[in-house]
Amino acid sequence: PALRRLSQFLLAHYQKGTRPVRDWRTTTNVAIDLMVYAILSVDEKNQVLTTYIWYRQHWTDEFLKWDPAHFDNLTQISLPVESIWVPDILINEFVDVGKSPHVPYVYVSHHGEVQNLKPIQVMTACSLDIYNFPFDVQNCSLTFTSWLHHIRDINLSLWRQPELVKFDRSVFMNQGEWELLYVLSRFQEFSVKSSDSYAEMKFYVVIRRRPLFYTVSLLLPSIFLMVMDIVGFYLPPHSGERVSFKITLLLGYSVFLIIVSDTLPATAVGTPLIGIYFVVCMALLVISLTETILIVRLVHNQDLQPHVPEWVKHLLLEKATILLCIRDRKKFSQNRAQSLDTPRQVENNDSTAKLTPYVCEDPRECGAVGGTRSALAFAGRTEGSAALQEVLRETTAIRQLLEKREEFRDVAREWLQVGYVLDVLLFRVYLAAVLAYSITLGTLWSVWRDA
Repeated sequence: PALRRLSQFLLAHYQKGTRPVRDWRTTTNVAIDLMVYAILSVDEKNQVLTTYIWYRQHWTDEFLKWDPAHFDNLTQISLPVESIWVPDILINEFVDVGKSPHVPYVYVSHHGEVQNLKPIQVMTACSLDIYNFPFDVQNCSLTFTSWLHHIRDINLSLWRQPELVKFDRSVFMNQGEWELLYVLSRFQEFSVKSSDSYAEMKFYVVIRRRPLFYTVSLLLPSIFLMVMDIVGFYLPPHSGERVSFKITLLLGYSVFLIIVSDTLPATAVGTPLIGIYFVVCMALLVISLTETILIVRLVHNQDLQPHVPEWVKHLLLEKATILLCIRDRKKFSQNRAQSLDTPRQVENNDSTAKLTPYVCEDPRECGAVGGTRSALAFAGRTEGSAALQEVLRETTAIRQLLEKREEFRDVAREWLQVGYVLDVLLFRVYLAAVLAYSITLGTLWSVWRDA
């Protein structure tokens, strides 16, 4: 048969141990091509990229030529790859052999052109930048070069045009986590310490992560917890429920971070921005809890506190109310003072005005004047009675106790008003910080996504 006769003719005196050229000064030109079939895994911790590629190369073997007319017009034949010379082209970034299938044959044409087509599982070292996770784009290179022969013996070239290689996704499986953007190719010469130059063909595989899964499982729960923290500011601080609510949120966020810690990529070089985002969110929750504790401390247990300093009244009860658009400060104070056990009534009714001929603006002053007159008249009529004088002293002590209690209530109302104004002020500052932080991160991730 023609195939057997041709195979015996080509391999009878073939020497596969030497480069297949008749003149040793002739350079063997190897054209290579690459198509990415799948992105198998990206190991950020070990900085390893695993891809599955279709690799093709062809060169001219001057000892594998024949006249088709002598062999039944055969123009192409397949020969065992172990029987002929094959260039020692390797990938510089190889870190593991992988599980590539073995293709035992190559195609040879009657002009001596040898085509070697094989699939390769490539495990290569790659400098992975995870700062933009989960909106990161990775650029990993595959450098094909002859490990032994310099450029005068083996030169490399590109089989197809660079534009065809760049946007070729015809065989790429596009259903995984990573999306193939393009494949860049570049030829260069490489030399070590002024020695002979080696030819290198670099392929830059540019891939982008699909962020939908990480957005749903990582970002949205964190955003929901931060929104609930902001909503928690609308709980009245004097009720005490706000502290327990924010502690529960902080505990829930801690559990959430423990759950997602295995999902985040980890490297010894840096931390992804989303990790910094989680830490800052945790810090904001701690700041929110600290602010709540401060406000609760102001609006509770005011009996032993002194009067509000004048500079605090000037800054918070006058300047801050204007700045925070709290227009009716008195009404605001009265509404907040309803949380006390026995609110003070400061309005004088018409019956009090009729009974007391002396009209005064302060109810305590009116009570003090009326009580003093009655006590003097009663004491004048009962000077000789020691029992009635004792009753008078007890009544005076009770009146002084009630006035002191009213004074404590005034102090409590002042601190309560200061606490609520300060709560509104700190809430506005906290909300502005959260919004600025969210807008900054959203802008950065949008730019990275559209880049």
